[in-house]
Amino acid sequence: MTVAVSRAHMRTVLDIMRQAAADRIMPSFRRLDADAIRCKTSKLDVVTVADEAAEHDMTEAFLRLSPGAVVIGEEAVCARPGLLDAIESADLAYVIDPIDGTANYAAGVPLFGVMVAILRRGEVVGAAILDPICNVAALAVRGEGAWQVGPDDAERPLCCARPVPAAEMTGNASWRYLPPPIRDLVARNLPRVMGSWDFRCAAHEYLMLVDGKCHFLLFNRTMPWDHLAGWLIHHETGGYCAHFDGEPYRLTDRAGGLLYAPDRASWQDLRDLLLDPG
Repeated sequence: MTVAVSRAHMRTVLDIMRQAAADRIMPSFRRLDADAIRCKTSKLDVVTVADEAAEHDMTEAFLRLSPGAVVIGEEAVCARPGLLDAIESADLAYVIDPIDGTANYAAGVPLFGVMVAILRRGEVVGAAILDPICNVAALAVRGEGAWQVGPDDAERPLCCARPVPAAEMTGNASWRYLPPPIRDLVARNLPRVMGSWDFRCAAHEYLMLVDGKCHFLLFNRTMPWDHLAGWLIHHETGGYCAHFDGEPYRLTDRAGGLLYAPDRASWQDLRDLLLDPG
């Protein structure tokens, strides 16, 4: 497969995401009937008819754009877990989160997004995150930087926040999914940073991080549709990410948490502040 994942290709990917948002996501926002929302694993883990319709449309569009590619959507994997087996070996794969922050979307809260990562034989080579409310997106191509596309299609480069001491950092800590010992530790230590929050939406949290609007993110769950796009965009802005134990993030990892910071030194400073039991 000879598809070049370029800046032009990523703009086409964004066009597909915007079309799915316009056709499937926004018309149903704050208009969902009760039977259009279903629980998957818990009341915090839900899916709507809009998730499924948007994923279907994007899947079809990506297959037309890149014949022979593998498309791995969150909702498709929920029904057919074996789809994930191709994520490392596919010549070209699109990983889709049709609505990240579905609990917010279903509740009528305007904090949700669309995320797509593109992989070539297990390496993340392209990424896009779209805020459908503001029609603002962050894009990246591996080795070519990251940039924002506004509602008028104007582009500007993205850069993560400058490094500061951990006590001066602000950011997001998605504490609710942490295992109890670590959750208690993080909850006790979070007041030691300058400010923290949880939007229940990784897409919006990544959009803030890669635009220098906060310094750190902390997650426990590491499913590929939730983090591959944000990881690449942050990496291309110069930021640093690792598991809680300092090991690098790999797309097959499903545990170990993720901690993001502006650089390696500030990552260690933050890790010691939040996760050191001493």
